[in-house]
Amino acid sequence: MQAIVIAPNPDERDVLTFVLRKAGLSVAASGDYVRVLSNWGDHPADLILLALETGDEIDAVTKTVRAATQAPLFIVSEAVSESVIAQSLREGADVIVTRPASPQLIAAQAIALLRRANAVPAFVLPNLDLGPINLDPSTRTVQVGESRPQRLTQLEFRLLYFLMTNRGQVLPAEVIVERVWGYTGEGNRDLVRGLVSRLRHKIEPNPEKPEFLETLPGVGYRFVTEEI
Repeated sequence: MQAIVIAPNPDERDVLTFVLRKAGLSVAASGDYVRVLSNWGDHPADLILLALETGDEIDAVTKTVRAATQAPLFIVSEAVSESVIAQSLREGADVIVTRPASPQLIAAQAIALLRRANAVPAFVLPNLDLGPINLDPSTRTVQVGESRPQRLTQLEFRLLYFLMTNRGQVLPAEVIVERVWGYTGEGNRDLVRGLVSRLRHKIEPNPEKPEFLETLPGVGYRFVTEEI
């Protein structure tokens, strides 16, 4: 499972990163939540642990995060009033703890939050072997026939895994956006179209005449193999 720690204070960032890694998570770290969210489409995560320097910005930051992703949001903050916490929870925060908070509590809360969100680490997902295509979640690689395995980005892997586990089904762009990027509401067809194009260049013998990733104009996408 991939978590991202966002904390302006470098010392706190290092501590929180250590805590989550010790709990068994893969962790990236940043000091700027705006930068993280602007690159979310290419670098999503299963959990956001956001440490704020003051409690004044909880509500605004929560709204900003929720405009970009529905990934579980864990906030660490200075002490604030119950009304501020309640408002942030209504805006979309999942867990809010105030300093001082023990590392043991933070780790336990993070794991519980991921469990409730049904986040599944890639290494426990089964290999998918459908005709000529083999997808290995443990290494995030795909192999077509006898060709060399191709390394996939996180988004490419999520898309291909979603399509392969729903093979033969037409999946609308809005559903793909929600499952792959974590957004809700109306999907972005251009976003999906671009990712499908990149994936085709890794798995299709001829990306201009796709054999596996079928587009149904105005409807959605479907993964097809001879087994269907």
